[in-house]
Amino acid sequence: MASEMFRLDGKIVAVVGAGSGIGEACALAAGAQGAVTVCLDLKGESAAATAEKIRAAGGRAEAGVVDLVDTEGTAAALEKVVADHGRLDGLVCTPAINVRKPILKYSLDEFDKVVNLNLRGNFAALMAAGRIMTAQKSGSIVLFSSIRSVATEPGQSVYAMTKAGIIQLAKTAATEWAQHGVRVNAIGPGVIETPLTAPIKNNPDWYNAYAMKSPMNRWGQPSEMAGPTIFLLSDAASFITGTVIYADGGWLAADGRFTPPGM
Repeated sequence: MASEMFRLDGKIVAVVGAGSGIGEACALAAGAQGAVTVCLDLKGESAAATAEKIRAAGGRAEAGVVDLVDTEGTAAALEKVVADHGRLDGLVCTPAINVRKPILKYSLDEFDKVVNLNLRGNFAALMAAGRIMTAQKSGSIVLFSSIRSVATEPGQSVYAMTKAGIIQLAKTAATEWAQHGVRVNAIGPGVIETPLTAPIKNNPDWYNAYAMKSPMNRWGQPSEMAGPTIFLLSDAASFITGTVIYADGGWLAADGRFTPPGM
């Protein structure tokens, strides 16, 4: 049946960043769709809490600690998934940080901090999962980019650069690993209410300006990123690789904030 195409029954899915925000929403959705969900996060207690929510809903889940900046630790965590379950069918990787500053006020230490997590860390997770999945001849990897990969604004230079880099990583990995049965895609969220965007939410003018920029006139919720993620992990996306799904409420489709008279 067509509805079964979106199920993840029996699949082993690791979600890095599962302790909060988009990662938590994706982990909960994977569990609800039947996956054995391995919740990984820098904060072990938060990962464990997400895993417990999945189990409380009747799903199968476990938790572990992963710091994406620790390349060896990331690889070891994914290898442990294989040691425990025999395979790794899906990887979702959501963590990122942002230092909002004009270019001329940025320090190189701040540059390194953002790049080390957003690019180097995600690359390490991609590479570790790729080794496993190319060997087993199957798997789906979902990385998280952003609308900032296409449309940026003052103060977003390094973050935007890294999110554009995520897309190119996904595309290159997709072309290298397709012959091994491994798919790699990215999701580009719009403005989503997460811990990363909390400073904006706490500023009413800033919050409302972002809401009005979207044709839907609102922010997105972490749960709204779960659907595209589950789709890319599932067999429903079996012929989709090397692409980006922008889940942005129409942000990139809109030109400016002014609606001409009579429209």
